Amino acid sequence: MSELNRLSAEEFKSSEKLPIIIVLDDVRSAYNVGSIFRTADAFRIEGIYICGISARPPHKDISKTALGATESVAWKYFQKVTDAVNELKKEQYNVYMVEQADESIDLGDFKPLKGSKLAFIFGHEVFGVKEELFSLTDGCIEIPQFGTKHSFNVAISAGIILWDIVNKLKVEG
Repeated sequence: MSELNRLSAEEFKSSEKLPIIIVLDDVRSAYNVGSIFRTADAFRIEGIYICGISARPPHKDISKTALGATESVAWKYFQKVTDAVNELKKEQYNVYMVEQADESIDLGDFKPLKGSKLAFIFGHEVFGVKEELFSLTDGCIEIPQFGTKHSFNVAISAGIILWDIVNKLKVEG
């Protein structure tokens, strides 16, 4: 790790993070959860909120793909995703769903406000984000797609969103 100039888990915990929370609601694959932990570590985001039936650490399948990121990335569990959203709103996060919807914002057109705290909700791999969240959030972001499939894997979606947002925040900052 020292050759790659990487932080230790302890250094990561005390380092400054991007004010971004990933919310995983009913993400059924522990491998996807682990991959998202690893991506969250790579972008040094604030944390992950795990909701509903989503697997949570410690879990052997999460560990296989997280490669230790469950030790560095802060996480919190909520039985109900609405409780997670309400906590985020209380803490003044702008909360967005990542979903295909009629009034979604194309990711390319989404402009995060400088200095804002952001949260992104990713839903169940088959059923997506719960409809009840549409009225509780600040909007819906959609990743443009051009092939024959109608969706990305949830872990890939999280990586795309984080890459895009981090780059936009670097330009803003």
